[in-house]
Order: sequence, then structure tokens, then C-alpha cells
Amino acid sequence: MSECTHLDQIQRVTPSANGCEDCLAIGDLWVHLRLCLTCGHVGCCDSSKNRHATKHYRSAGHPVVSSLEPGEEWAWCYVDQVALAPA
Repeated sequence: MSECTHLDQIQRVTPSANGCEDCLAIGDLWVHLRLCLTCGHVGCCDSSKNRHATKHYRSAGHPVVSSLEPGEEWAWCYVDQVALAPA
């Protein structure tokens, strides 16, 4: 069973926007929202056309995101490709 080796990069963050920060800037839509647990960047999921959460991971190197969807309590480590259960 794989484990996330980036737990030390998870911070207490405040979401950067009330939607996908990058989609809002370009006037586009998203499907679901993800929160970077290193800096608080809000990006759209990979089911969204722009995939801004993954693009943020690739540009910033911040490895762990969580869902910002109501009722969802999970996180994902891009590097280790593993889901993290809620604490």
C-alpha cells in the first residue's frame, strides 16, 4: 500500500478564491474545485476543460490537493499518486 511522503507540505490554508482562480480570471467554467494544501490556490479538477489544479501542481510543485466540493473530505497526492483519508 502506497503512502503519501509529502504530509510535511500540508499547511492550514485559506482558499484563494470562491471558484477556480484561473477560470474566473479568463471567464471560463469548471466542473469541480480542488484546494492546494500548500498555498491555498483554488483550481479546477481534471474533469474540467482547463485542469487548473493539475497545472498549478506542475508549475508550483505543490503536491497535495483536497476537494472543495460540499460533502467531500478527501485529498490527493500528485507525486505519490495516492488518496489521503480525512483526519
